[in-house]
Amino acid sequence: MADITREDVIKFIENMTVIELSQLIKELEERFGVSAAAPVAMAAMPMPGAAAPGAAAPAEEEKTEFTVVLTAVGDKKINVIKEIRAITNLGLKEAKDLVENLPSNVKEGIPKQEAEEIAKKLREAGATVEIK
Repeated sequence: MADITREDVIKFIENMTVIELSQLIKELEERFGVSAAAPVAMAAMPMPGAAAPGAAAPAEEEKTEFTVVLTAVGDKKINVIKEIRAITNLGLKEAKDLVENLPSNVKEGIPKQEAEEIAKKLREAGATVEIK
């Protein structure tokens, strides 16, 4: 087996399309019997009657990563596909597939400002989007 470094793997993944990466993740989940979904951290819930008097409620953590979800295309499908291609660098077929298989995650794990800019561009192209 050739000497493949971790950096080689990362570079390979960086060049994948969103759809190719999604398929890879599914294959890895099936092969290793795991889930790539982020674990849900459950807040420590005090037992009934065990709460300390005067204990402050835990502060909500501010969300730092957002996902732009395409929920509807509208009547300007070609404009939406063009915008998807510009945002994601997907090829025509991949962008068309993303637009036709709704709801679709356009970009994941991005800062709020970037998510809002992408959502604005897609709305101007005629699409309906959500930021999660």
